[in-house]
Amino acid sequence: MSGPVSAGGTRANNDQPFLMKSSAVFTCLIFVLLFSLGQTSTNGQTPTASPSPSPVVIKAGKLLDVRNGKVSSNVFILVEDHRIKSVGQEAPGGVPVIDLSYAFVMPGMIDCHAHILGNLRDYTPGASFRMSSPKKTLWGLRNLHLWLDNGFTTLRDAGEEDLAYGQLALRDAINQGLVQGPRIQSAGSFVSVTGGHGDADFFSADQELARRPNLADTVNQIEVAVRRDIKYGADWIKLMGTGGVMDLTSDFHVQELSEEQMAKAVEIAHRAGKRVMVHAEGTAGIKAAARAGVDTIEHGTMMDDEGAALIAKKGIWLVPTLETFQRGVTSKSEGMDPISLAKGKEILSYQQPAFSRALKAHLKIALGLDDAPEFLPKELEALVNGGMTPLQALQAATVSGAELLQWSDRIGTIEPGKFADIIAMQGDPTRDIKAVEKIGFVMKDGVVFKNDFARKD
Repeated sequence: MSGPVSAGGTRANNDQPFLMKSSAVFTCLIFVLLFSLGQTSTNGQTPTASPSPSPVVIKAGKLLDVRNGKVSSNVFILVEDHRIKSVGQEAPGGVPVIDLSYAFVMPGMIDCHAHILGNLRDYTPGASFRMSSPKKTLWGLRNLHLWLDNGFTTLRDAGEEDLAYGQLALRDAINQGLVQGPRIQSAGSFVSVTGGHGDADFFSADQELARRPNLADTVNQIEVAVRRDIKYGADWIKLMGTGGVMDLTSDFHVQELSEEQMAKAVEIAHRAGKRVMVHAEGTAGIKAAARAGVDTIEHGTMMDDEGAALIAKKGIWLVPTLETFQRGVTSKSEGMDPISLAKGKEILSYQQPAFSRALKAHLKIALGLDDAPEFLPKELEALVNGGMTPLQALQAATVSGAELLQWSDRIGTIEPGKFADIIAMQGDPTRDIKAVEKIGFVMKDGVVFKNDFARKD
């Protein structure tokens, strides 16, 4: 084949090797750049932004040990190179002091069931279709600041509808120090059957959308959907094991993914070093997910005694998300479709009996909101109203969340060697859990995000 025509009308065959080499070099450079950007996945790592902030000492009037509930007075916490260097009764010399001597200090909290993209207060059907992926991601950045503002320095994103994986872009941008936000582990898409809780298409048959890659109706299709999420950098695989409330097509009583499908997802994810969370409301779906060997069950709203015993035996985590259902039948009702509202009112009657069973079976429970971040304090209050002590609720939001994320060696407590994720409030939440409604100080990774206790001269 002859080469392209040059400006002078002759064939430019002699330029082909140079052009081919240049193209190859350019392609290699792009590949290296993309590969290096892709290495920020949080699975097993928590990259820290640079440069390191200057050393600082926090003087804590009251300091909570969330492991045992002990409260110590007048404690000095030395923070250096993003981490806690020491915790003691004497102030290190020559280091600036942040005075929290009139505050109650504890570790930054962890939300194990978050959705971060888009306007999280818009419950109208089709809200997701009215935003582009870039706009959803920008909303996500705004939302992440609210997580920090409420004292939550770490979260697990429980999946998004965004085909461009904006949640993973935000996770990586935070790890690279490009933007400010909580450290994140994240799921990819919602792996769902056609017409299930994760199927975004609620339109009529003659208006249906193109089939999306998160839909899987067979075991083979599960393999493809899971591998796609892994390919694009998901830390977790999110399965829709049963129907749900907020969609317009599913029944929360009904198991949607088969046990075989869920087991295949677990097999693929675990082989890749990833883990699996499953949305499970209905009784049969909860037990099928547990038998399939998933790592966490989200909601568990219709869990029976057999399901609780099975979850306990297998050591699976439960993230109950109490507040979102309780608020869903009241203030969420504006904008909700009547179908979703009716489902929300019905499912709420199952919640407290299931949570009581979880407590009686001594299940491993971590806090998860599944709502707009403004309502984070309400989830702690809901856990207490549901039967936990205030300390148990705080543990669900700290040490338990860290254990679920397999990050106990780096977050969840205020100890030397841990990342300096530290928050403070005026009241004592071990006595009155509502004290968490007024977080006055937030440090994440050794950097102060908020300090309402600072003196204003």
